[in-house]
Amino acid sequence: MMDLATHKSHFIKNHFLLFFCLFLCLSASQSSYSFPKEAHPSRSGYLPVNPASASAIFYAFYEAQNSTLHLSQTPLLIWLQGGPGCSSMLANFYELGPWRVTQSLTLQRNPASWNRIFGLLFLDNPIGSGFSVASTPQEIPKDQNAVAKHLFAAITNFLQLDPLFKHRPIYITGESYAGKYVPAIGYYILKKNEKLEASERVNLGGVAIGDGLTDPETQVASHAVNAYYAGLINERQKKELEKVQLEAVALTQMRNWSEATDARSRVLGMLQEMTGLATLYDYTKKRPYEDDLVEGLLNIGEVKKALGVNESFVYEICSDVVGEELHDDVMKSVKDMVEYLVRRSRVLLYEGLYDLRDGVVQTEVWVKTMQWEGIEKFLNAERKIWKVNGELAGYVQNWKSLTNVVVLGAGHLLPTDQPLNSQAMIEDWVLQTGFFKSV
Repeated sequence: MMDLATHKSHFIKNHFLLFFCLFLCLSASQSSYSFPKEAHPSRSGYLPVNPASASAIFYAFYEAQNSTLHLSQTPLLIWLQGGPGCSSMLANFYELGPWRVTQSLTLQRNPASWNRIFGLLFLDNPIGSGFSVASTPQEIPKDQNAVAKHLFAAITNFLQLDPLFKHRPIYITGESYAGKYVPAIGYYILKKNEKLEASERVNLGGVAIGDGLTDPETQVASHAVNAYYAGLINERQKKELEKVQLEAVALTQMRNWSEATDARSRVLGMLQEMTGLATLYDYTKKRPYEDDLVEGLLNIGEVKKALGVNESFVYEICSDVVGEELHDDVMKSVKDMVEYLVRRSRVLLYEGLYDLRDGVVQTEVWVKTMQWEGIEKFLNAERKIWKVNGELAGYVQNWKSLTNVVVLGAGHLLPTDQPLNSQAMIEDWVLQTGFFKSV
């Protein structure tokens, strides 16, 4: 979920909720907790990333519920969570999977699941995150190239599990710090494809980034003006925040990566303190997202058993160890990878209007600096009013291979806040229907 290496120390925990979850978790473990048979993934388990070690990425795959195409042609969505170090099971059981966790740690069907007509594959990435296994801390990736190398191994191993997977169009999706993972693996796939026989290539259809951290140097400089014009801070506070933002930018330009990451943390910490908000992830919320429910659910033995995980495995929604390993990576940009992808594939960017960390403003400031021959046409393209079932859902702007969507009534965890609209968005974009046709 988060986009800081020090995610846990900066996340406002609801301690009562956590205690309640753990209490229910222990109670459920000691009684006969029943994980619904119909909630089991179509497949789950581990995908090796290195033949020389036992390190592996955990996956949970849900086949399309009602595909209108033959399975060999049904699009396959791959979801990556942010962090760095947070588990994709957050999205699975709290955002866009076929079942959602409730306050009592039971499951209820999610009618807005992203696997309604597509296959949906969740990967706990990098190794060491969620249920994934890192044989040693030294094997945990420290940069996006290493992340992409592991992901490519995991994805190609998954595609070999079933002949019907081999040539399905693949769309890499994710949010927050996955604003770096998604371009990195998309770029890696295209580069690998250049050297592979046509029959061996990964059929990449496009990439989608939600509320992403992609070009941190540009994005970190936008928080003060964003909060100021939202009425959340005054002129004096804006100037104070801009001073710290400039420090983060200067450290990034000097390639003092660790110090730059710490400076960005100070920017966000100051903004949190100045505004007094429950969470910067959605400035309208009175309490933080209740994603600790996922941690409670996934520490129940019966649930782990259903997912194919050893019952002794202690699940954490975010790994501080992984966060520390990628600490120096936080302020490095992958904008050049997006520029490469937009010339050779399709790119969707989408943001919740209420996100103050990686939202609309933070995306717009870096997009307008893209080195792409279509950028002027994109920036001058019509911003269309987007409706779902006759109701205003947001705004869509696109040109050729690049699409940007602003989703109303949503924060950082956009599919949690606007489930049906997010489902309509991803389906229409993949299928290129309605406002999501390439123009």
